[in-house]
Amino acid sequence: MTHDMLQQAASNAMAMGPAVLLQGMELQRPIDVVRAPALSVDDKRTILAAWASDFYAVDSMPALRQVPGMPEPISIDEVQSALKELDRRYGI
Repeated sequence: MTHDMLQQAASNAMAMGPAVLLQGMELQRPIDVVRAPALSVDDKRTILAAWASDFYAVDSMPALRQVPGMPEPISIDEVQSALKELDRRYGI
């Protein structure tokens, strides 16, 4: 029973996407995540990595990511650019 509950929770988290972590924040672009002072570096990396996931690839347009709760698809290039900027800012 517990295993089934954990699998359901993981499925729900993937369906909600990183947008659930951003509720109440004015973050609509990947660079907004990088600039968010309320998030730790680890949280920023987690959000951006989830955003980059193939799970959110738009059908027939694999270079775009559509995260539930976000107003429009974002290009994978924009997400990768934000990850590079995060590394640059924190010397990673």
